[in-house]
Amino acid sequence: MKYFSVSEARSLSGLRLILTAHMPGPWGEAAKAVLSVRKVPYAPVAQAAMEMNDELYAWVGVRNAPVAVLDDEPPQTTWLEILLLAERLGSGPALLPSDPVERALVLGFSTEICGVDGFGWSRRLELMGRSTTKRPPSSRPLDMARMTASYGARPEAIARGPERMISIMKGLATQLQRQEAVGSEYLVGHQVTACDLYWACFAGFVSPLPAADCPMPDFMRSNYSHVTPEIAAALDPVLLRHRDLIYRRHIGLPMDF
Repeated sequence: MKYFSVSEARSLSGLRLILTAHMPGPWGEAAKAVLSVRKVPYAPVAQAAMEMNDELYAWVGVRNAPVAVLDDEPPQTTWLEILLLAERLGSGPALLPSDPVERALVLGFSTEICGVDGFGWSRRLELMGRSTTKRPPSSRPLDMARMTASYGARPEAIARGPERMISIMKGLATQLQRQEAVGSEYLVGHQVTACDLYWACFAGFVSPLPAADCPMPDFMRSNYSHVTPEIAAALDPVLLRHRDLIYRRHIGLPMDF
C-alpha cells in the first residue's frame, strides 16, 4: 500500500485514514475492512509504530492510529466513530442492522472485541506486560512510556487480560455455534455486520493468517503467535473458520498494508 505523509495528507480533501504503515494492527485492519465493505474511498496516511509521531499529533491531536479525517470535520479516533462515519458515507451493505435488537447485539459484540477492556485491549496489555514481547526496529526513539500510561498498563490490568480474552472468545464461539444451528454463518442475523469484520481482524492478534495471506514483519508475527496454553485452548475452531470465511468472502486476501 502506498501511503501519504502527514504533510501531504493535510492538503488533501476527502477522507484520509491514518494507519500504522506496513503493519497489520487489528484496529487499523478493522477500519480498512469497514470502509472497504461500505465502499468508502480514502487516502492512506502513514503513522510510525510506537514512535512519537509529533507531526501527526500537531494535526489531529493523537499519536496513535487509526484515525479518520474527513475534510474539515473533527478527527474520528475510535473504532465506533470510524464505523459510524463509514455508515454515513458508504454505499455498500450496511454493517449496522436496522432492527434495534440486532443493532444492539452487533454493537455489543463489537465493543467486546474492539473496546476498552475488550479482547484487543486485553491482548495489547498482555503483550505490553510480557518481557519477551519484541519491538519494531527503529532508528528513532520509541514512545513506550506514554503508551504504557495511556493504555492503563498497570500490573492488575495486565494480569486480568488473559481472563478477559478467554471469556470473550468463549462467548463469541458460543454465539457462532448458536448461529450455525439456525443456518447462519454470521455472528448476528444472516448477513455480514460490523462485528464479523472486527472478529476476523482481531483474531490475527492471537492466530495470524499464513505469511502468503499476511506477510507481516517477523517481530509482529512472533508477538501475535505467542499465546498461553489457556488462551490457545479457548481459540475454538469455529472462531478460526469464521475468520477465514469473512476474509475470503468479504475483506479479501492477501492483505495489503
